[in-house]
Amino acid sequence: MYKIPGHHHISMITKHANQNNQFYKHVLGLRRVKVTVNQDAPTMYHLFYGDKTGSPGTELSFFEIPSVGKTHRGTNAITRIGLLVSSEESLQYWKKRFEQHGVYHEEISRYANRAALKFEDPEGLRLVLLVSNGEKVEHWQTWEKSNVPAEHQIQGMGSVEVTVKRLEKLASTLTDMFGYTEVSRSENEAIFQSIDGEVFGEIVVSYLDGPSERPGRGSIHHLAIRVKNDEELAYWDQQVKQRGFQTSGIVDRYYFKSLYFRESNGILFEIATDGPGFTIDGDVEHLGEQLDLPPFLEGRRAEIEANLAPIEE
Repeated sequence: MYKIPGHHHISMITKHANQNNQFYKHVLGLRRVKVTVNQDAPTMYHLFYGDKTGSPGTELSFFEIPSVGKTHRGTNAITRIGLLVSSEESLQYWKKRFEQHGVYHEEISRYANRAALKFEDPEGLRLVLLVSNGEKVEHWQTWEKSNVPAEHQIQGMGSVEVTVKRLEKLASTLTDMFGYTEVSRSENEAIFQSIDGEVFGEIVVSYLDGPSERPGRGSIHHLAIRVKNDEELAYWDQQVKQRGFQTSGIVDRYYFKSLYFRESNGILFEIATDGPGFTIDGDVEHLGEQLDLPPFLEGRRAEIEANLAPIEE
């Protein structure tokens, strides 16, 4: 059986691409590695932020929907994103930085058994900085032009929190189908890891009854988990179908191939290949500086650009 090596990316909804760019690029110091469009609805931006090359496990992605309303929080949703930093000193650095930039944050505490600093982006997306204890995505690369010092830069995704009504259903999908290990359990929460002892594939599943979340700006659309190549993706497509879930079938997203399915609580998962990556149509030095389109949309460039407002640097 193949192992899931960790998270690939996570995708959210934003109302304002420029505000989003300002926060993730200039406040969090991530590299904007790709400006493209939603391939299923190319009138909207799809922005990616990450490490130097936007490598798998570091990617935060946003769909811009200018007409979107507010998020009504509830259950059956992905509810928080963990981001890794190297030390407790980094948490102190970020606490001061958040104060300087007027970012909503809590006091330094603990989350998923780690020193942590919870915060929110301008649209209310819930995030948490986690001390990595030396763990990071193996291919993570420092972004030399970030305005955050190298020793405090975000080192990719850590624990991702999913809140559901039926915890055991999701637990079964993670352990029985994908081979995750349950590493911690309390009355209303369980923690699962794709690679034992490694936070970059960790999912925190919380139980909450009540109304389901109604998504809007600052909500999380889906979590993508990693596979190495096309062969592994085809294997997982069969496994998901054998468990009785419907899948999208394999979709070529140009930068990676993927498939989508919803588990029993309605949480949308994507399974995505590591490659070919964001350098397939751009050199490392200039990633994210212009609108990139997959080949099947290139012929519509003029029409697509006419419908998009410019994004500031």
